[in-house]
Amino acid sequence: MSRSATTTRRLAIAGVCALSLAICCGLAWWQWERYSSAGGTFQNLGYVLQWPLFGLFPAFMVWRIRRLKAQAEAGRSTGQGEPQGDRAAWGRRPADVPAPRPAVPRTRQTAGAGDAEDPEDAELAAYNRYLAELNARDHEVK
Repeated sequence: MSRSATTTRRLAIAGVCALSLAICCGLAWWQWERYSSAGGTFQNLGYVLQWPLFGLFPAFMVWRIRRLKAQAEAGRSTGQGEPQGDRAAWGRRPADVPAPRPAVPRTRQTAGAGDAEDPEDAELAAYNRYLAELNARDHEVK
């Protein structure tokens, strides 16, 4: 990206953040006026506190994205290849932890052969019988 495009983009982002803050502070003022009126409730007071947070959120996101980008660049320059940070590694497994083994699909056993061996299968079979009974009752009523 050229220098002028980067400057224009940064100014646009700053303008959106400032506009968002100004609009949300105006909405907070409006809610304060409603709270101060005779019909105001504590819900209006809650909105007074909530709107400025909404206005600050775009600026927070810009800060957070820049921070993650800087961490990613620092990780690439040190040869790690991935960003290192408090939440950047969520969902990733450390190198010293082995990958989980894939589940082996269980084969169907003949009826009654494995019921005594596996209580989970017996429980599932009882639940399926219960559902079938409920379905039969439902069809009888109609």
